[in-house]
Amino acid sequence: MRRREFITLLGGAATWPLAARVQQRERVRCIGVLMNYASDDAEGQARLAAFHQGLQQLGWTVGRNVQID
Repeated sequence: MRRREFITLLGGAATWPLAARVQQRERVRCIGVLMNYASDDAEGQARLAAFHQGLQQLGWTVGRNVQID
């Protein structure tokens, strides 16, 4: 192995932990929802779907950057 190849390999190994640290996942926010409907109620499901749609319009995606409990 030549000297330049060795130095390149050593430099790449030294920057690997920095690259791994930079690629952190986006922070997930948690929203608690209290509803006075049964989980199988059609009106409750429609309201929850509207809530999800409103969040998506604002840039929030359930499972990616927001969690609903």
